Amino acid sequence: MTLSKARTYNWGYALGLEIIGAGFGRTGTDSLKKALDILGFGPCHHMYEIRENLDLLPAWVDVSQGGAPDWDTMFDGFRSQVDWPGAAYWEDLAAHYPQAKVILTTRDFDKWYASMQATIIPFIAARGQFEEPHQNAIGNMVQRAVVDRIFDGAWDDKDHAKKCFEAHIARVKARLSPERLLVFDVSTGWRDLCQFLDVPAPNEPFPKGNSAADFQKKRQPTNPE
Repeated sequence: MTLSKARTYNWGYALGLEIIGAGFGRTGTDSLKKALDILGFGPCHHMYEIRENLDLLPAWVDVSQGGAPDWDTMFDGFRSQVDWPGAAYWEDLAAHYPQAKVILTTRDFDKWYASMQATIIPFIAARGQFEEPHQNAIGNMVQRAVVDRIFDGAWDDKDHAKKCFEAHIARVKARLSPERLLVFDVSTGWRDLCQFLDVPAPNEPFPKGNSAADFQKKRQPTNPE
C-alpha cells in the first residue's frame, strides 16, 4: 500500500517519515517496530521489508555503493523507520526530514555483541552461500552499508565494535536536541515511548520478538558443498 506523501500526521504537519530509528540492529528494533505499529505510526520500515519485498533492495544496494539516495521514494508508504539499513543513515534522514522525531534504541554492549555473534555477524559471513540470490544481495549490501561504513569492516573485533557502538550513541546524542531525541531501552516498556510520542499507552504488553533463536531459524545458509 502506498500512502500520499502529503499526508497530515499526529503533530499536524505533512512530511515523509514521522519517526527515524537510529538504533543499531539487535537493540530491540523488532520490538520497537511492533510497538510503533500498535501506536498507529506504521507502516514501519525495517530490514524485514527489504527481505520480503524484492523491489525495495536495488535502491539500498545503490546507496550502499555510494549512489545518491531518493529518500522520499525509498520510504514512500512508510510513516516510521527502524533497524538497519535505515539506521546506518540516520543522520541523512534526520536532515532530510527535519521535523521527524528520532528514537535511539540502546542495549548493554556485551548483550548486544553476544546477540550479534549469534545472528547478524554469521549471516553476513555466510553471504554467497544462500539458495536465494536476494539473501546474498542483502548480505553484500549490509556489508557495505553497515560493516564497512560504521565498523570500518571489523565488527568481528569486539574491542573495535565497542568503540564504534559507543561512538554512535555519543554522536546521536550530540547531534540532536533532547526534545527531538528519545534514548530508549525497550525493556522499559510503553511509558517513555508514549510520553515522547504524546500518545496514550495501550492496554497490552509491550511487544517482544526476534530472539537470536528466531533469527537463526530464518537465516540458515545452504551447505556450499
